[in-house]
Formats: sequence, C-alpha cells, structure tokens
Amino acid sequence: MAKLPEIGKISPEVFNELIFPRLGAVNKHILVGPQHGVDVGIVEIGGKAVAMTSDPVFIVPEYGFKRAAWFATHILTSDVVTSGLPPTYFTIDLNLPLSMTEVELTEVWETIHEESKKMGMAIVCGHTARYDNCHYPMVGGATVLAVGGLDEYVTPKFIKPGDKIIITKGPAIEAVGIFAAMFPKYITRKFGADFGKRSETIFYKMSVVKEAMAAVKIGVRDNGVSSMHDATECGIWGGIYEVAHAAGLGARVEKEKIIVEDCVPEICELFRIDPYKSISEGTLIITCREHKSDKLIEILSREGVKASVCGEMVESKKGMTLVANGREHKLEHPIVDPFWKAFYDALQDYKNLEG
Repeated sequence: MAKLPEIGKISPEVFNELIFPRLGAVNKHILVGPQHGVDVGIVEIGGKAVAMTSDPVFIVPEYGFKRAAWFATHILTSDVVTSGLPPTYFTIDLNLPLSMTEVELTEVWETIHEESKKMGMAIVCGHTARYDNCHYPMVGGATVLAVGGLDEYVTPKFIKPGDKIIITKGPAIEAVGIFAAMFPKYITRKFGADFGKRSETIFYKMSVVKEAMAAVKIGVRDNGVSSMHDATECGIWGGIYEVAHAAGLGARVEKEKIIVEDCVPEICELFRIDPYKSISEGTLIITCREHKSDKLIEILSREGVKASVCGEMVESKKGMTLVANGREHKLEHPIVDPFWKAFYDALQDYKNLEG
C-alpha cells in the first residue's frame, strides 16, 4: 500500500487503495459518494438532495477564542456550500481539554451560535464534555448538512470541456491568515505597522460561504456553475488537479491570470513557502459554463469578492497544463503542503520571532 504522509491529508493513492474500496453497505440513494478532491457527499432523502461533510472542530486559543470559533465554524461550513446548497443543519461533538474554562467555552459557543444563525443553519444535536488527554486545536468533530432540490446541487461530474476555471481571492489565503494571526509582531517588524494591520484582515477571508452562495445565483450545471471546490491542503495547484481528476478531464491554467490578495506574496516569501501549493481555505475554485463566466465575476465583485478567470477544463487526453511566465509546464499535484513544516518551524522559533 502507498505510504501515509508524514503530516496532513492522505494522498490520492492511499485513498484509492485503502478507503475507497471499503465503504460499507451499498445504497442506491447516494448521488455523490466519497471522492478525492470532492468536499461533500450527497444523498437523496424524500425527494431532496442532502449534502453533508464532516471535519474536526479546530479551536486555536492563540487566535483568541472568538476568532478561533469563527474560524472553526466557517471551516466546517465552507466544505458543504461547495455543493451549491445552503447550510441547513449542524451537529457538533466537543471533546474539550480540562484547561478550558467556562468563560472560554461561553465565548466559543456564543460565536458558533451567532455564525450559524447568520447562515440560516440550525444546530440539532451534539455532545459537549471536558476530558483528560484532549488537547487543542482539534477538540472534536462536526457534521454539516445542506438541503436543496435534486436539480440544484453541483459536483465535478457536471463539468464539461470548455468550462472556465474561476478562482476567488487567490493563493495561500489560509496560510497567510494563520501566519498573520500567530506572528503579528514579527510581520509588523519586517514590513511595518500598516502592512501588519492589513495582513491581519486576511484571517476573515478564510471562508467560501458568501461567494459559494452568491455564485449559484447565476444558475447551475448547463446554466452556469458546474462545480465548486475549496482549495485547502496543497492549495490552488492541488485543488485544480483534484477537480480535474474527479471530473475525468484535463485542465489548462494560466498562473499570471490568478488574482493575488494584498500581503500574500511578501508573507509567503518571509516564511519560505510557495503560495500556490499552500493551504488556502477561503479560496474557491469554480468551474462555470463559458457563457456565464462574465456574469459570475460580476456577481462576486458585487459581494466584495475578488475573482478572475484563469483557465479552462479540457479533454482528458490534453492532460494538465500550467502556463507560467509564457511557458507551458505539466500541472502536478504537490502531494505535501509546504505550510505545515513552515508553520511548525515558526512555532519552534516563536520567542525569537515575536521577541
């Protein structure tokens, strides 16, 4: 069997060899089952499409508990909205460390409640307790469900050659958002107070809920958006590769056409990571029928979301192509996200960085 990675998500090889052949009972109501590079599963229940996703509850005290709870809620919800359906139900299991206080839990839970309420998402069940040997940042798990019509969801199987690839916000949103939250003094010392303040605003871009719900307003499938994918581990290059692989197609991407947010190049260079290979929760990869691509950019702009058309899906025989600096290269999956090593190296040097 293929080897497990030292850190981060399993590789496509491990998924295909270990996970995919062992999926329990067969059920005819599954519309979208587990696939590497697809953020949700979708089933038919009572004539409705129900999309669902599960993830850890990720609470980082160093962010501040209010900001940490915002991040946790949006990380969880950002996957399910890539179905094109609105987040509807939320179940959550909190296995908290003994060090967590009542005041801290109150701040976390009130934030989860408020963010869920804004999204129209009801919390329906869960489990909350403190235990020994439970530690931050992964303090439990949650499942989010989105409900809509059978003709309203999107998934890579609806992609066709010629669909345009649209990227929101650009590369390394999560990597830079986390670095800015964890090492604000270091970044300010390197680039100045104004840059430091601007960089900290990237934290609240680590969500695709707003743009995913806006995107499907133009229509879905043959009338607009065919798929959406949140560029998490391995960033934009990994995300585009995964979308194309799930669709059974190729892709052609032009690097210079991808939008880049303020502060991202400087912080990625400072921590020595490739932004296009780095974790980027908050970057939405959208495939869209060509005749609706301009309308999609217009709608996203009205929502205050930067986006650009940077490529298109092609026949599988044409493969994966990355155009950079006027030259064509083979687009490959990065496999290992460079953020994690850079982040843990920075944590080890924390006192020196923030001193």
